[in-house]
Amino acid sequence: MATYGFLDVLEEELEKNFPFDFEISWDKRNHAVEVSFLLEAQNAAGVEMVDEDGEVSSDDILFEEAVLFYNPAKSTVNEEDYLTVIPYLPKKGFSREFLAYFALFLKDTAEVGLDASWTFWKTQKQKNLSWNGTKKSLKKEKSAWKRESFTLIRDTRSWMEIL
Repeated sequence: MATYGFLDVLEEELEKNFPFDFEISWDKRNHAVEVSFLLEAQNAAGVEMVDEDGEVSSDDILFEEAVLFYNPAKSTVNEEDYLTVIPYLPKKGFSREFLAYFALFLKDTAEVGLDASWTFWKTQKQKNLSWNGTKKSLKKEKSAWKRESFTLIRDTRSWMEIL
């Protein structure tokens, strides 16, 4: 019987349930696993935007975000750099079920984010956009990433199946 480790199961569940481009990086020295992913919002209207380097572009918009699994006893983490950070216990890790819920929750979160950005671009009349406060709004949403939320998602899906 084959044995699967945390990284194998995480990759398998993301490949099965997460339709976006992603990369898993294991930082052995820092005892952390980063899951970064890329979301693409189409700029069908060809709205010109100025990036942080002053370059004007009407290309599609790419968003890169990351989630970090870390060992609270051994990892050094700057939470501001991630959408969320999730601690793990080295001897316990995560169950396959938790990682499956994580992949589904991440997919749902990414899809909601893309839908919101598409709606924003379609309805935005103002050409001058400001992204100030983005990190603050993401920080407020971090509570949704707590382990208990995955149980809530399972329960919600069960209720949806009954209805």
